[in-house]
Amino acid sequence: MLHLRLITPPARTGEVTAVLERCAGTTNLVVIPGAARTPEGDLIFCDVARESANEVISRLEWLKEEGSIAVEQVDLALSRVAEEAVKEAPGEPEDAVVWAELAQKVEGDSRVTWAYLVFLMIATLLAAIGVLQNSPILIVGAMVLGPEFGAIAAICFGLLGRRWRLIVDSLRTLVIGFALAIAVTFAFGLVMHWLGWIGVRNLLSNEEVQFIVKPDQWSFIVALLAGVAGVLSITAGKSSALIGVFISVTTVPAAGYAAVALALGDWPEVAGSVSQLTLNIAGMLIAGTATLTVQRKFWPQVGRGSSV
Repeated sequence: MLHLRLITPPARTGEVTAVLERCAGTTNLVVIPGAARTPEGDLIFCDVARESANEVISRLEWLKEEGSIAVEQVDLALSRVAEEAVKEAPGEPEDAVVWAELAQKVEGDSRVTWAYLVFLMIATLLAAIGVLQNSPILIVGAMVLGPEFGAIAAICFGLLGRRWRLIVDSLRTLVIGFALAIAVTFAFGLVMHWLGWIGVRNLLSNEEVQFIVKPDQWSFIVALLAGVAGVLSITAGKSSALIGVFISVTTVPAAGYAAVALALGDWPEVAGSVSQLTLNIAGMLIAGTATLTVQRKFWPQVGRGSSV
């Protein structure tokens, strides 16, 4: 269940309650006249089955301008009427995509933030050290730490709804993030090389991590599967599944490998790792956009009454 807190102009409270009463899956409706101060108006509480959230939000979208809509997850609802509301709503809660919630999430992931940049830099540095030390464990750690999938998911959502500004912002976030992470890791590699701590020999003896610079059809298939799983984990709120996505693809390790190879002047290795990075991102974009398209068009209970 989702809990809605609405602030409505008093003259339109009856219209709002009528919408809520007509929508399947809505229950626990409470109206407190005149309780709201900023903005002024009537306060309405209700619980809505996740499958019905799109319909409710789309019909009350005008409240964004004249009042307020706040939505939060209900972790536990012990109520017969709540159980009946969930049964009444179409589809299954786990399959429902609340498009307004997803839009707000990807909008945040499309922005360049200090946290995003620092996490990506640290992840790329860890991946570079893992390459130099021939350590798959460090590389896996770098994969988990990398925050890049949020921007990739934002591009997929932008492509679905033809939101060009969101696509441009997300692409900028990806490019700036990886450019800065590679530049910092390149500088780190140069210093280590000047100190005599590393050399081309480190790249020649790292058999266990050579998969990073040898993209093939399997790399693309893994990227496609990761794109599907990543989008599903975000839309279904399964954050634990997203960790598996991070571990599946080698975007961050490829960036770390490219930076180190660049610092050591090993151009064939640079080309291989850049190809791997590009292949992974392209595969996830294709699969992620296709997954959102399927959710939007072929699962009526998910997209009914909503607009992307």
